Amino acid sequence: MLKLAHAVFEDLVHWRRDFHMHPELGFKELRTSEVVAAELEKLGYRVRRGVGRTGVVADFGQDGGPTIAIRADMDALPILEVADREYASQNAGVMHACGHDAHTAMALGAAALLVREKFPGRVRFLFQPSEETSDAEGVSGAPRMVQDGALEGVDMVIAQHVDPHTPVGIVSISAGVSSGGVSSWYGSILGTGGHGAHPDKAIDPFFLLSLVIASLNGIVSRRMEPFDSAAVSIGQVHGGFTENVIPERVDLTGTMRFTSEAARHKLEAEIRCAFEVTSPLGGNYELRFQFGCPPMANHESAADLINATAASLLGPACVRPITPTLGAEDFGSFIENIPGAMFTLGTLIEGDERLLHHPRFDINEHALPIGTAILAAAALRYLRGFP
Repeated sequence: MLKLAHAVFEDLVHWRRDFHMHPELGFKELRTSEVVAAELEKLGYRVRRGVGRTGVVADFGQDGGPTIAIRADMDALPILEVADREYASQNAGVMHACGHDAHTAMALGAAALLVREKFPGRVRFLFQPSEETSDAEGVSGAPRMVQDGALEGVDMVIAQHVDPHTPVGIVSISAGVSSGGVSSWYGSILGTGGHGAHPDKAIDPFFLLSLVIASLNGIVSRRMEPFDSAAVSIGQVHGGFTENVIPERVDLTGTMRFTSEAARHKLEAEIRCAFEVTSPLGGNYELRFQFGCPPMANHESAADLINATAASLLGPACVRPITPTLGAEDFGSFIENIPGAMFTLGTLIEGDERLLHHPRFDINEHALPIGTAILAAAALRYLRGFP
């Protein structure tokens, strides 16, 4: 399978660079999804468009047997790319800075390889919109696809993510939590406005803000269980009009990360307590939470499948345990109720490391056949019942 994947290397590079030059934001992946759907139809897949708004679902094989799904995310980020590559973004202010162009290309490559094979059951490809962001209701692409029936009849789902810190040829996979869940919080501190020369006649929301910030920053170190991985961060603070007016309110927003539902509820309670320090000093507050996605916990059976597949293709020494992160990944919504796992694929450009979500992000394209082969070979191993 690795040899076959190398044989389609030029196709993989073409797809990846085409997507890179034409990035689209979440739930706006109209061109990307149409290119994907057209390629899959040419290969003979049964294609459904508009799943989860702009997602694509494609099936190959026969009903009645096992079904494994392969997921790839398609959306880009609102980043202005530093155009030092001939295939740089042609959409100003939008960039594939997280490797979703590569994920989509490798999934298409796996789809092209699998139509040449005979196997019982069915393989399904899930080309997902909006992994990076949510819609007006706070829902991202993975749960939207689930709501539209993308997982109906699926027995296992697998995915991958590029890793620009790790050399090409290295794959990382482990069972258990590998990325955190995420919720956003939106707060307002309410005081009484007044003249800057007479702070005694006002209730200064900026003074109250200083106490709230101190309380928020103490949550993880002083209020959470020491072995609970969690984070609370402030992302925005807005308030005031001019230098000599004390405003009535200050607005702030932030993110919280967690690795269990219990930790999520504990964080929400502690953030509320942090805002309540305003009350004894005459202030008040408003606070709401918006759930993003659950922690991504790889199932043991799916992690074992990917581990065995990668080891057979690359050698056991090239497969490493994954390093958990509190960075969020909405693939967790796909594997809440069915077995699944995501592995990371080394894509380091030696001597020129390019980080995720950075204007200079890029990958070593020699990794493309490796990720393609692992996806295709893992699907075959599962469908054919190999241990």
